[in-house]
Amino acid sequence: QVQLVESGGGLVQAGGSLRLSCAASGLTFSNYVMGWFRQAPGKEREFVAGITSRGASIDYGASVKGRFTISRDNAKNTVYLQLNILRPEDTAVYYCAARRTGNIVTTIIGYTYWGQGTQVTVSS
Repeated sequence: QVQLVESGGGLVQAGGSLRLSCAASGLTFSNYVMGWFRQAPGKEREFVAGITSRGASIDYGASVKGRFTISRDNAKNTVYLQLNILRPEDTAVYYCAARRTGNIVTTIIGYTYWGQGTQVTVSS
């Protein structure tokens, strides 16, 4: 079955950096659009970043643009999210998600498979 496993979360001070990874199995990774979402306590899950199957197109949520970078390695079946200049408001559980069709979408319903999430906590 399809599995998406996130890693790399943790506690970091404001201004610091983290690199999240999401390892995929059970699917033909290079055929999937990959997305990162996050959910803070009491808030809705929001789109963070997306990347098309071959990496030709990338999109970011407005609140992270210029600070976060999404990338993928299809040979390793892994998608990454580099988080720089972290702020306390970036504190959330970060999820990766997979979408079979070709374009990036920013809605939760557009993604078929989800990981369990990794916690990112940014202290002030």
